[in-house]
Parts: sequence; structure tokens; C-alpha cells
Amino acid sequence: MTKIALITGASRGLGRNTALAIARSGSDIIMTYHSRREEAESVVAEIAGMGRKAVAFQLDTGDVSAFTPFCERLRKALHETWQRDTFDHLVNNAGHGDYALIGETSEAQFDRLVDVHFKGVYFLAQTLLPLIVDGGRIVNLSSGLTRVTYPGYAAYAAVKGAVEVLTRYMARELGGRGIAVNTVAPGAIETDFGGGAVRDNPEINRIFADMTALGRAGVPDDIGPMIASLLSADNRWVNAQRIEVSGGQGI
Repeated sequence: MTKIALITGASRGLGRNTALAIARSGSDIIMTYHSRREEAESVVAEIAGMGRKAVAFQLDTGDVSAFTPFCERLRKALHETWQRDTFDHLVNNAGHGDYALIGETSEAQFDRLVDVHFKGVYFLAQTLLPLIVDGGRIVNLSSGLTRVTYPGYAAYAAVKGAVEVLTRYMARELGGRGIAVNTVAPGAIETDFGGGAVRDNPEINRIFADMTALGRAGVPDDIGPMIASLLSADNRWVNAQRIEVSGGQGI
């Protein structure tokens, strides 16, 4: 039976790359997007061009009240598109960067980071658990910034650290169902994250390149295929791990 993977925040950046990489590996895709509908539809079309099935739903992963109606739309899509009641893999990717030093961070900035990167991950997984097949996989996205520091990302890194702890507890509690749960922690990647700072600012790009053993900042193709491989049967015994994919950043 064809695997089905759900990736949040897949209209652009790492989410888009991950959705395409998983589709290339032979899975069908359910993806969410926050506001970029045209970009999401473009990803769906690209996946369809591979001969795979894909659907896209709008979802604000920072709004817990939206999760139950999303789950109902998802149930309907599973029945209509796949004649199934469950899906196989959940990749909690959706997120945003918000640069602010500790002394300048507003409560609104802090709350939004918590809502999207931690509370949303927690309660979306909770809502979707009945739809995840026994023996399935969950991947939570973290950051290399939970291990190395860069001024201005304290709140962001802190909530990602919470996700890493949550991952271990999820692995423990869901192990009875054979569901493996891991964290993937990318290093600095050239996307539009944080306003495209690593991609578009040569000075910032150089700083991270100099911090990295392989001598460059990362690109999306360094991450998406790795996540796809983590979902394969070859990695069935990898569980409760924080896997950093950073080219050796800050070693």
C-alpha cells in the first residue's frame, strides 16, 4: 500500500523541499499552507507530475481551535482520495523566524513562537493521533540553534528545545503503537526563513559558512531528502533521536 505523508508548512522552503523529496521516494502527500495558496497548488501540481497524489489544506498551525475542523477535512480527503481512514507519516515543519534580542522581545512575538513551534506541534499531533497508522512515523523539526547560539534567536531556540524534549516523550508514549518519533535539527539553511537572512545577506551567510565544517551554509536539498530517508523502512529502528543536519555547524 502506498504511504501517505502529511507535511505542515509545505508551500515553500524546507517544507516544500521535504514534500517533494518524500513524493520522489514513492509516497503520496497531504500538505498544509498558511497563506500562500498559489505556491501550495504549484507544489501539488509538481507532485502530480511525478505520478503521485497530493492535496493541500490551509491551516494556521498556531491556532489550536482550527485543528478539529482540519481533522474532519482530512478524514474526508483520506476517504475520497485514498479510500483510507489513516495516514502514515506526520512531519511537523511549519514555522517562522522572529529575530529579537532577549531585552527587546515583545510578549506578542514570544507568544506567537510558542503557539506555532510548540503548542501547535503538541496539539496538532494530539488531534491527529487517531488518524496515524500504527507503525507510523512522526518527525518534528527543531534547529541547530538549540545546540549553538546566535544572538537574537533565544525565544525561537527555546521553543525548539521544548520540541526536542516533547519528541522523546512522544516516542515513549507512542511506542506501544509502534510509532517512531524523531527530531530533525537543520543548521543554517538558505531559504526565506527569518526574512531570507542566510540566503540573501552575504555577511550572515559567510558567518554561518565559517562556523560549518563543510564550509558553506545549507540549502533545502540538504534537508528534504534526509527527512525522506528517515521515513523509509531502512530507518525503522531510529527512534527518540535528535538528528542534526548542519554540515558540522559549530563543532
